[in-house]
Amino acid sequence: MSIRKVSNDKKAYIDLLLLADEQETMIEKYLECGEMFVLDENGIKAECVVTKEADGIYELKNIAVIPLCQRKGYGKKLIDFLFSHYTDCNIMLVGTGDVPSALSFYQKCGFIESYRIQNFFTDNYDHPMFEDGKQLVDMVYLKRKR
Repeated sequence: MSIRKVSNDKKAYIDLLLLADEQETMIEKYLECGEMFVLDENGIKAECVVTKEADGIYELKNIAVIPLCQRKGYGKKLIDFLFSHYTDCNIMLVGTGDVPSALSFYQKCGFIESYRIQNFFTDNYDHPMFEDGKQLVDMVYLKRKR
């Protein structure tokens, strides 16, 4: 298994990113300014995009694992890698929908709920978003401290 940074042609990896954020115009807002990493184990299994928000504060903008490889530890490995890669990272933020599966995943990775942005999904997406059969309305932000 290897994790590597993607510096060129990030859009070549957009199909996997669309699993976690299904509107391409939203991905485009952070894709070029963020750093992308892919986890490869006999093919790409997962990828993520991270932005630096301030000194010591990073945000995990997108993390996606191919469906057949979910719940096998690839997402957690990427998150753990980010903390070793960004040695100056004191706080990692991540925003997600208010659904138990996503919240549980991030909590297992050491994140705790920080704050919410009311109506984020209904205000920023051009169509209703659903996850686990539930319409996404608020963005839940979680944080993990080093």
